Amino acid sequence: MNLRANTVLRQIIYAGVRLSAPVLRMSWDGPVEKISDFKYKVPRSYKPGMRSDGVVFASSRLLEGAKKDNCLEQVANMTFLPGILGCAEAMPDIHWGYGFPIGGVAATDFDEGVISPGGVGFDINCGVRLLRTNLEIADVEPKMKQLVAAIFENVPSGLGS
Repeated sequence: MNLRANTVLRQIIYAGVRLSAPVLRMSWDGPVEKISDFKYKVPRSYKPGMRSDGVVFASSRLLEGAKKDNCLEQVANMTFLPGILGCAEAMPDIHWGYGFPIGGVAATDFDEGVISPGGVGFDINCGVRLLRTNLEIADVEPKMKQLVAAIFENVPSGLGS
């Protein structure tokens, strides 16, 4: 088991909320409630301040694997995001990530929410980037094809990038 991937900082600052965790945590022992054969819930009652439940879509076998690398803690942490809409969710391929678990999904309100860089894949260089500009859609729309082509050409992504 990769010790580095399973090391949790003593204090994690996540979306402006300070959470405490053991320095080394090889497995997760928090609550998980079965909703159906392929849907499980990390209940909102797990930690004070959680804004929603965490939902994991996985078989019982995949869920047991997820518990071993502590990524369910990351699902719980996602629920602290300001403006989160609905539940924090995790797909069957869930595993430890940087911020969000790999396979984690969360939607936030346009006005009250945030964009979390830890939720857009910067840790594995998947080509997703966060950029703030003063451009309006009317400025970009006529050149959308060229813009997408230029980004694809110039932003490294994928294996070996």
